[in-house]
Amino acid sequence: MEDGVKRARRKAGAAVLSCALLAGGTVAVARATGAGTGGSGDAGQDAAAAQKAPAQTTPVMLYDGGLSAEWKDIGWAPRELPKGAPARMRLFNHGGWILYRPKLEGSFGALSFRFSAPDSFGEFLEARLDAQGAIAFPRIAITPELKVRKDGEWTEVVIPMELLNPRGEAFDRVVLRASKGVGRDWVLFDKVALVALPPELAAARAAGGGRSSKGSGREASMVIDCTAPGHRISPLIYGIALDGNRDKLDTHQYRLGATTRRWGGNPASRYNWKLGGTWNSANDWYYRNVDIGVSYEDFLESNRKHGMQSALTLPMLGWVAKDKTSAGFPVSQFGAQQSEDNGAGNGKSRDGTLLKPGSPTLTSVEAPPEFIAEWVKTIREKDKARGSRSVQMYILDNEPMLWNSTHRDVHPEPLTYDALLKRTIDYGTAVRKADPEAVIAGPAEWGWTNYYWSAADVAKGRLQHADRRAHDNLPLIVWYLRQLREHEKKTGVRILDVVDLHFYPQSDVGVGTEGATDPETNARRIRSVRGLWDPTYKDESWIDEPVRLIPRMKEWIAENYPGRAISIGEYNFGAFRHMSGGLAQAEALGRFAQENILSAFFWQYPTDGSPAYWAFRAYRDFDGKGGRFQDNWVPAKAPEGTSLFASRDDSGKKLVAIALNLDPDQAAQAQVELKGCGTLDSVRVLGYAGAPGGFTEQTPGSKGAGSVSQRLPPYSMTVFELTVKKP
Repeated sequence: MEDGVKRARRKAGAAVLSCALLAGGTVAVARATGAGTGGSGDAGQDAAAAQKAPAQTTPVMLYDGGLSAEWKDIGWAPRELPKGAPARMRLFNHGGWILYRPKLEGSFGALSFRFSAPDSFGEFLEARLDAQGAIAFPRIAITPELKVRKDGEWTEVVIPMELLNPRGEAFDRVVLRASKGVGRDWVLFDKVALVALPPELAAARAAGGGRSSKGSGREASMVIDCTAPGHRISPLIYGIALDGNRDKLDTHQYRLGATTRRWGGNPASRYNWKLGGTWNSANDWYYRNVDIGVSYEDFLESNRKHGMQSALTLPMLGWVAKDKTSAGFPVSQFGAQQSEDNGAGNGKSRDGTLLKPGSPTLTSVEAPPEFIAEWVKTIREKDKARGSRSVQMYILDNEPMLWNSTHRDVHPEPLTYDALLKRTIDYGTAVRKADPEAVIAGPAEWGWTNYYWSAADVAKGRLQHADRRAHDNLPLIVWYLRQLREHEKKTGVRILDVVDLHFYPQSDVGVGTEGATDPETNARRIRSVRGLWDPTYKDESWIDEPVRLIPRMKEWIAENYPGRAISIGEYNFGAFRHMSGGLAQAEALGRFAQENILSAFFWQYPTDGSPAYWAFRAYRDFDGKGGRFQDNWVPAKAPEGTSLFASRDDSGKKLVAIALNLDPDQAAQAQVELKGCGTLDSVRVLGYAGAPGGFTEQTPGSKGAGSVSQRLPPYSMTVFELTVKKP
């Protein structure tokens, strides 16, 4: 049954629509709900303000057979705006339209428009307001309640401003977009208008139609528990990776506050340290030998210059690039191929059939353990002359169980349990002899499949999991750890110090700047971080069971080779430039600190000024003056939909906490209790919700002797810098 408030809203919406349809002029106005003062969003205050504000009877037309004066079209969907006709949009791939007017002012009660779309699209449309800066407005699905009239092929829509702008924020643009995947048929829009607040709508809101009586969002009780055991946070969890092609261009990577950098990736398996910046780009780029313009010496020197530690991948594939120009599948020798680049093919015939590789010597020279030992000795000799260590971690190659794919021109056969162990021992022993104090990591495997099975286990045409069954039916990593423990017992030579594994969500959230940003994918992207640590989270992919990677590795290490540290050698969650990607990154850094791992290396590094960039800065330099997450982990709790990560300095008098609101639409009113931390002395708050420029100072909320209250905007990161007086 429809309650009185909903009936009043629907009646008010009809009045708004009538006003919009009867007026044909354009008036330049618009600001937020009520009197346009950008207040707290209190429903009663809004209604009172609306009654005081001059009532507007003429709608502000944004588009009516063409753009109105001073309005701009800055959408991203393929579109046509024919003169004297409705706007035409193709909204496939979550396309959208933005109507923008700088320095918008005024007072409105609703957004109205009409649209025409194929019936097969279903309920696909959403609307929101937007503005420059950190404000995040609710996304409003165009549901039947908001469709106030059907006129032939046209559907008339009225959205009360109380839904679009419950907090009464200033805005300067209107966004209409597809909230799900739709076809490429045209969608038509016309008579887009901002309209006055009718008396009926004001009455409905005064009767209780507002979203919150306080306008501050849902309550979120949080606790920072200084009485619970904590631990020292490894500074190496804030790691990134080399992008060889852009290393000298992207100086922003050094403003992230990253503490360590990894030389790695597929091409590193065939890096020839004697040829400057030369490696083979593998199947990433036509199996070509290339010079990236950055040598390992450049890499190490750059890290030293910027105060960062170095993790160096050492090839144990057995082959490295012989020059700067050769290719694994040259067209001159293998003929026309499915894809080609400057005479190099992708190793597939035109019909997609894999071509049989030629000799590895087409591109490469042999690189036995002695070749790698010589490299390590060379580094150490230069270190001794300099008086400092250059490499803090050596990594034994990169994703060896994918060699038969990534490097199939020189290693077409899938690797087995035994082959991985032999190479690990042979190359690891050479490294240990050349640098007895080395920290050695491995096996740098890519993901779930190769935590459990070898490449031979999953290769096409092989007896399913025969390799694993031949090795006591043990997961690959478990068997690997047991064998290295036994090797150390027998020989006294420790090969492995750090268990290094890679983590990429398999639930189709993208990698790097790629990845869909529809609401469902955004939510799944953020949830996927739970695969690192949460035993209750069932992976939303073909894995279809809890991954809980870090706890799983801790158990396997404790049972099979105690004393090994953990590194996440590669990871990211896609959509760097979207707030969901930034929140996933901030969540991951907090969980790395919580789980007390040794190191983690983002692949490769976030784009400048992106939300993922500011996620790093939340922990490493939130104020541009060195403000950072402190060195000691303090347990903290937060309700679902939010996260809280806390730290303190060695004196215990300074605390830094990072609160995340993972809800894209609704603010949270955080009530943060400081349990056993001391009496709260000072509070500094900085916030970020996607605005250019990053974190900005916020007005602190209320505080008591042992608590602080603060509003967390939707999709936001909030830093609390607190000082306390010890009891």
